[in-house]
Amino acid sequence: MAQFFSVHPKNPQQRLIRLAVEILNEGGVIVYPTDSCYALGCRIGDKEAMSRIRAIRQVDEKHHFTLVCKDLSSISHYAQVDNRQYRLLKSSTPGSYTFILKATREVPKRLQHPKRNTIGIRVPDNVVVQHLLDALNEPILSTTLLLPGEDMPLNDAEVIRERLENQVDLVMDGGPCGIEMTTVVDLTEDPPALLRKGAGSLAPFGIS
Repeated sequence: MAQFFSVHPKNPQQRLIRLAVEILNEGGVIVYPTDSCYALGCRIGDKEAMSRIRAIRQVDEKHHFTLVCKDLSSISHYAQVDNRQYRLLKSSTPGSYTFILKATREVPKRLQHPKRNTIGIRVPDNVVVQHLLDALNEPILSTTLLLPGEDMPLNDAEVIRERLENQVDLVMDGGPCGIEMTTVVDLTEDPPALLRKGAGSLAPFGIS
């Protein structure tokens, strides 16, 4: 049965953050709030936990996960970023965006697009996530909490617990955080290409 933490959205309790990191380090799957939707997450190198997330979402190996990073320096460790891309990232992070970038060698091949060797990267504008990433000291491998057959992501932590209490190890309740998914922008293209319009504004990229 999943643990349930009520986390203050502006001043997260550090004891709960540390416990959440322990759960991740022990191979756990967690539900946590972001600046767009609630997300499912696990550690990057944990194949078993990633498989559990695929089973919850009922997606196959073609489904791409996102690396949720703390800041720009974290991004540069996992993605190749040139000057043009850096300027765009700096102007739009943290925020409700997922960016497609060329992966570095630090990213396991199984997480990369098989033909393009790209990875989805994002830096959420959410205090709970920032504290979690700071304590974990590495990105979280994530995907939106959109259950099979549902059109919209779940946004109520109590409902999430009822639906997933036997499938995840922790639900972090940070209050309602929205149901609109991130805007997805492919920064490997010049100009950038819009792959999905979501919560993030298109203004920084000059696209519509």
